[in-house]
Amino acid sequence: MDLSGKVAIVTGSGRGLGLAYAEALARNGAKVVVNDVDDVAEEVAARIGGKAVIAPVGSTEAAQLLVDTAVEEFGRLDVLVTNAGILRDRVLWKMTDDDFDAVINVHLRGTFTCARAAAIRMREQGTGGRLVLISSPAGQRGNFGQTNYAAAKAGIAAMARTWAMELAKAEIAVNAVIPVAATEMTRTIPAFAPLIEESERTGAPLPAWVRRDEGLGTVEDVAELIVYLASDAAKGVTGQAIGIGGDRLALWSHPAEKQVEFADGGWSAEEIAQKLPSFEPETYGIPMPVAP
Repeated sequence: MDLSGKVAIVTGSGRGLGLAYAEALARNGAKVVVNDVDDVAEEVAARIGGKAVIAPVGSTEAAQLLVDTAVEEFGRLDVLVTNAGILRDRVLWKMTDDDFDAVINVHLRGTFTCARAAAIRMREQGTGGRLVLISSPAGQRGNFGQTNYAAAKAGIAAMARTWAMELAKAEIAVNAVIPVAATEMTRTIPAFAPLIEESERTGAPLPAWVRRDEGLGTVEDVAELIVYLASDAAKGVTGQAIGIGGDRLALWSHPAEKQVEFADGGWSAEEIAQKLPSFEPETYGIPMPVAP
């Protein structure tokens, strides 16, 4: 798709999924502000004809620096991809305040501050725009040992729905992307680690059943969705949580009442105890891969 004339910011784009996003946007004609916490951002920016900003996201100052750089270097801002993230995995009773705060600051606050700065600029331009917020299956279903990460990613999906309403009049589309790919982060998930390690050891692609049934593939598989959402072809697509990975493209449902019962005058605890067990419970957690 032709993204010529568009300017994008991709946070956390020095490596992994963020790097794939930045490269794909540039390959399709966009100018990209590459952001990361070290000099790898400079290397990537030089290679794809972009501009680097070396800064951890989270603060208002870092967010404003990213937007200002896009405008000063390329004249405008059309697309923001909030990808930057870290992991501090621990079970609840072992998770420290610092573990929790660090992940929330980068993922949730970083998405908020960057999106706010980008939305202000896009509204001033008056030509619409795109906010692409990177969420996770953990935010949709929960995941063992990821209290901080799952909470942040669930919050990001909720922000996408909220901002889609708030920014509709300005024609700024906001969507959450739920990616699954073989990355350093995915390697920390016990269910996926052996599959990724075997693929890397042999040089063979992930098995077809993994790409289809589990939706796990390469970072390049995911990047095409970012290109689409940044393009004019995605006009009108907003407020959605869209999953992609391997051979799989999916639209995630939003939370909704699944089963409803009524009691005239309200419910007593005893009546709830009789009725609620008849409801079909929801599943939770990311299912373990099951080989065919």
